[in-house]
Amino acid sequence: MQVRSGVFDIIVNVLCLIQLVGITIYLIVAWGNLPDQIPGHFGADGAVTRYDDKGILLVLPIIAWVMFIGISVVERFPQLWNTGVRVTEENKFRVYRVIKSLISKVKFIVITMFVFITIIQSLAQSLPIWFSPVFLGVLFITIIFSFCRLLLAR
Repeated sequence: MQVRSGVFDIIVNVLCLIQLVGITIYLIVAWGNLPDQIPGHFGADGAVTRYDDKGILLVLPIIAWVMFIGISVVERFPQLWNTGVRVTEENKFRVYRVIKSLISKVKFIVITMFVFITIIQSLAQSLPIWFSPVFLGVLFITIIFSFCRLLLAR
């Protein structure tokens, strides 16, 4: 069984692809002008704790592309999902729709985070102090909201 992609899912995928293609083009175009040493690790406060060669900039976009492709494949097979609720013939479309929406949202949040960190690294800057709490807050609120919707859908 497949869960059809709705308009929301299509928009999320397009936005993810725009970000991924954009960061890839940005790195290709800007590569020669990037500093040789860029932040390789950040502390919880966003401060740079280690510098690395600029080649490290390729890691997050590659991971983001792999995650995008992997999550997009997994989205197509709801029977693989751990829904957290009992799926019946009566509720399966509602439950799968909620889970598919959650997967799309988490995919977008994670891709956005990777792209943002890559840009910050390429500019040889520290992460803003608000980055970790905002990212984690948005992620957890999304998961909690979706879990509540899932409980209602069962």
